[in-house]
Amino acid sequence: SGNFDEPDTETSLLRQLLPGIRVSGSQGQPQTGWMTSTYGVFLGLDVGKGEHHAVGLDPAGKRLHDGPLPNSEPKLRAVFDKLAQHGPLLVVVDQPATIGALPVAVARACGHQVAYLPGLAMRRIADLYPGNAKTDARDAFVIADAARTLPHTLRQVGVGDDALAELGVLAGFDDDLAAEATRISNRIRGLLTGIHPALERALGPRVAHTAALELLVRCGGPIGLGNTSRRKLISIATKHAPRMGERLIDELLAALSEQTVVVPGAAAADMVLPRLAESLRTVLEQRKALASEIEGILDAHPLAEVLATMVWQVRSPPAEVRSVARNAAAYSRWAPVSAMSLRPRPPRKLRRPGRGRVDRGG
Repeated sequence: SGNFDEPDTETSLLRQLLPGIRVSGSQGQPQTGWMTSTYGVFLGLDVGKGEHHAVGLDPAGKRLHDGPLPNSEPKLRAVFDKLAQHGPLLVVVDQPATIGALPVAVARACGHQVAYLPGLAMRRIADLYPGNAKTDARDAFVIADAARTLPHTLRQVGVGDDALAELGVLAGFDDDLAAEATRISNRIRGLLTGIHPALERALGPRVAHTAALELLVRCGGPIGLGNTSRRKLISIATKHAPRMGERLIDELLAALSEQTVVVPGAAAADMVLPRLAESLRTVLEQRKALASEIEGILDAHPLAEVLATMVWQVRSPPAEVRSVARNAAAYSRWAPVSAMSLRPRPPRKLRRPGRGRVDRGG
């Protein structure tokens, strides 16, 4: 055939998303199918933030190019076009995402095949070459020579990675929002603990609930809540928590009645707490909207139905939707591993006795 053999779409994407799952007929091994005779140039890129180092080899191992390569589209296109004059070009990177995303995108746009050499494989291969200096030029040569002589070590960078890259960006942003929500929640609870511990015990565990946030936004801290009528408090709470709203207000008023003194700083806290609550509400709304966007990308993925039947369920609460996105994005860059490595194992003392060993009594 002389062409790069691609597995069927479903098998390929499944292997990228969930490498611990054995695909029928594959024994869990990566599909390669590389035919080195079809390529006239093997270009190894040791990617960097500002510039990469590029080494191009022909099938006989002769260097056709060796030097720094700025991380800009015009420079990348110029080198790719120059090397493509010697024959079909295979571009191999050591990192297909983040700092390696632009070379991969440019190579695809130019119509060249793209692959990457996983880090563990690269380190093992590098040990076979003379010298132990860790330089960009040496790494780029190792990548190019591995593509030329050890094609089975390479992994295809498929177009399915585009959706996974989007999931990675969204999941990363969600991590930032989660950290911000935790910071604001802790700040609110810290303020309440300092000026009114009883109120913190009543409201703190529910501080992320929409009813609690609305109370803080509209009424403020202990002073503002104490000056608001019970009827109005119940009206605010039940609008966002119909079943527990009245109970929440009863607990809140009981907590307020436990403390009659005004701690210094309470007046300032009454001004700060509504702003913190508004900020927390905004962050939580962003996370909710982000979960819908992540779910939309997953629904459009060819393997959405497969993912929906896994332990992580696509159509589930936002936290589990985010879990699917993070796992899909994280696993997409790794070679397949055994299913056992992804299977949770109970602590040794909780395992059933006698499992996995022979009783040799007497």
